[in-house]
Amino acid sequence: MGDRSERPRPDDRLDRRPVVPGPVAAGLRRVGLHPDLWAGLVPNGVDQQKPRHFKDMLRIARDNSNHPKYAWDVLTKGVCDGCALGVAGLHDWTIDGVHLCTTRLELLEFNTADAMDPILLSDVGALRGRSGKELRAMGRLAHPMRRRRGEQGFTRITWNEALDACGDALRAAPPDRVALYMTSRGITNETYYVAGKAARALGTANVDSAARVCHAPSTLGLKASIGVAASTCSLRDVLETDLVVLWGTNPANNQPVFMKHLEQAKRNGAKVVVVNPFLEPGLDRYWVPSSVESAVFGTRICDLHVPVRPGGDIALANALIKRLVAQRRVDHAFIDHHTSGWQDLMASLDEQDLDELIEASGVDADTFERFADLYGSAGGAVLIWSMGITQHTFGVEGVRAIVNVGLARGNVGRNGAGLMPIRGHSGVQGGAEMGAYATAYPGGVTIDADSAAALAEEWGFDVPDHEGLTAPEMVEAAGRGELDVLWMSGGNFLDVLPDPAAVAQALGTVGTRIHQDVVVTSQMLVEGDDVILLPVTTRYEQEGGGTSTTTERRIAFSPEIPRQVGEARSEWRLFGDVVRRARPERAAEFDWPTNQDLRAEIARVVPSYAGIEFLETTGDAVQWGGRHICPGGRFPTPDGKGRFTPLEPPRSEVPEGRFLVSTRRGKQFNSIVWAETDPLTGAPRDAVYLDRTDAHALGLADGQAVVLRSDTGEMSATVRLSRLPRGTAQVHWPEGNALLPAGAAHREPGSRIPDYQAVVEIVLA
Repeated sequence: MGDRSERPRPDDRLDRRPVVPGPVAAGLRRVGLHPDLWAGLVPNGVDQQKPRHFKDMLRIARDNSNHPKYAWDVLTKGVCDGCALGVAGLHDWTIDGVHLCTTRLELLEFNTADAMDPILLSDVGALRGRSGKELRAMGRLAHPMRRRRGEQGFTRITWNEALDACGDALRAAPPDRVALYMTSRGITNETYYVAGKAARALGTANVDSAARVCHAPSTLGLKASIGVAASTCSLRDVLETDLVVLWGTNPANNQPVFMKHLEQAKRNGAKVVVVNPFLEPGLDRYWVPSSVESAVFGTRICDLHVPVRPGGDIALANALIKRLVAQRRVDHAFIDHHTSGWQDLMASLDEQDLDELIEASGVDADTFERFADLYGSAGGAVLIWSMGITQHTFGVEGVRAIVNVGLARGNVGRNGAGLMPIRGHSGVQGGAEMGAYATAYPGGVTIDADSAAALAEEWGFDVPDHEGLTAPEMVEAAGRGELDVLWMSGGNFLDVLPDPAAVAQALGTVGTRIHQDVVVTSQMLVEGDDVILLPVTTRYEQEGGGTSTTTERRIAFSPEIPRQVGEARSEWRLFGDVVRRARPERAAEFDWPTNQDLRAEIARVVPSYAGIEFLETTGDAVQWGGRHICPGGRFPTPDGKGRFTPLEPPRSEVPEGRFLVSTRRGKQFNSIVWAETDPLTGAPRDAVYLDRTDAHALGLADGQAVVLRSDTGEMSATVRLSRLPRGTAQVHWPEGNALLPAGAAHREPGSRIPDYQAVVEIVLA
């Protein structure tokens, strides 16, 4: 874990508000107007189906008018609690100007809400059936509450009663029958770290976070192939690259502030390829509100759409490498000096027919050749992916396929190039790195007897030396009657996991459920033997401030913006309070006088986070690994080389007349739905996106009511005509979760992420 005294104070690595000007040299930019990039001549695209950013800003300002000063402080002083691009205040560390998206503005709903009246929870029956939006409208969870089986609703209790109840339940339960889950909802590194430590102080290995259901395959695939589970490059490289490949990701919905980076990259001459079954309208053209030219005329983002079939990404990557080899466009110098496994990959690809690979990918030959030409001729490329790659039973292989593509052209460890698993939530990267993870200790350390002994020496108590239950496995264990205590910080398994009906049934079997959160969620309303609600602060209210880790590995400090809502407590303190009740003999290991003392321990236990203890104001940050990890092709692997992986494309058998349905996002953040209509597509939440040819074959018209049926469940839907690979469909998440099968057979075996696809039939309603 490292001796902190051996490492000097990293003042030279501490970023303090480098916002004006941005680090990209002015000479890199094409000055003046860029009419070749315009999406149209109509001001702000008022004739287009698109978000109305300025109208939304006015609406959100009105909705948060109860605490305007506090809302302004959150926006100008805090680190964004939305996606993991890492905006601090209104600026980032990459380009000058204001960075603000509607997702961050919408999240003010949590940050400015007032305390709810506890009487509203006295009758759970009256709340069932309410949407998440309606539950949030009740206000902040402000007081500890408790409900036992058979009671009509929750009763307000004191903090002492709540802590005693939690401590008693945890003390009575065998450690292997206890599980702790952490969401990505604005949670800080400090809270993740203490949560992981608390779980192991209680003797359980069953601690996991939201990273499990998004980028767990990226963690495994990157660690195995390049030695480190994080983006190899920085956001600055997006601005300096020749080519951006968005592979199975849709930042226009999930990381809207990133669209400004893409707009700037386009101005600098970069091309953008979108590898996705559906050409998302926001990736085709986008109006960036903080860029005057883009706000008026819009920006054409996509230069080439590669409509890959769901699950066809590995075939596409293999085909691409075969074409690069044939065209003599691979970087043999990089391959020879900095990689291993190339000959094994070539032997595997020699057995795979190029035409068959292209057909399996679902991409037409002309589009494939254009993609190969763009990638093969680019001096540098940044490959960016997210859940379109990872949420499959072969998600790890999908990640390693993209790594193969990157290594083949030497697009790692140099300016304007890199591999970037873009994070959709501000807490996800840090959650895994802080050890709130069933399959790793703090710092991403592999779990085994030796690492357990080293961590035990740091912490002063024995820790489990085996992996624990992952998030979906926790629910399945509960359904089998194998959990006595399920402790959850935020999140909502009913919205996040496949087969929500089975999830609800499983939650109801747990002896004690502890839900700590900012607002009320539907999973809290599921009856149990004993359900305890604990009110917690937002990241901005957290005592002593807090940090989060961005997509580019930047540990950014967000200062405390004081506000007290009811009896809400800082979570990093709360985890320690509960451990003291359950395991009083370990109280000393959870006694930090201040948040800075806690961060000093993190720096000692996780050496890559050195410098976190010196962060103290808005804009302070430490980027672990620097601008590039694997700089100059030096990989943190046993032999110092990146590893190619021979891969066989998966075979997907969909019966005649059935469809492979995938989940997609709309106007939402995580599972929090902001609007019933997606402003980018105009589609309602119950939409099923179908290719026009498929719809015509079924005799279906746009707007027609249908029912989707899988072996798991069914969903009522409205047809939305689109352009998709034949035999595929898309539905919104989490609405489509009712169709998704659960269980070990429907998870990626290594990372254990659920598969978010299903085979369905579509019939008239």
